Parts: sequence; C-alpha cells; structure tokens
Amino acid sequence: MSIIYVLLPAAMVLAAFFVWAFVRAVRRGQYDDLDTPAVRMLHDDDPVTKP
Repeated sequence: MSIIYVLLPAAMVLAAFFVWAFVRAVRRGQYDDLDTPAVRMLHDDDPVTKP
C-alpha cells in the first residue's frame, strides 16, 4: 500500500509533462497544416537542368 505514495505523484508528474508538451506543440503551430504532408508525395519534383 505504501507504493501508492510513490506511484501516484510520479503518474501526476508524467501526465503534467505530456500535457505541457502537447500545449507547447500546439502553440508553436505543429498541428496547423494537416493536409499538405499527406499529398506531398504526389507533387512533381523540380526538373533537373543539365549544364
């Protein structure tokens, strides 16, 4: 039963870290463009010019 005094605060700190990381990613614009990466492979490459 005494292990709960260690695991509960550790779980709360870990959860707070993940919430902080998510909020930081959202504020920095990590999730702004969800469509372009999915279709990026369909775009043509730039033509290679020969010297």
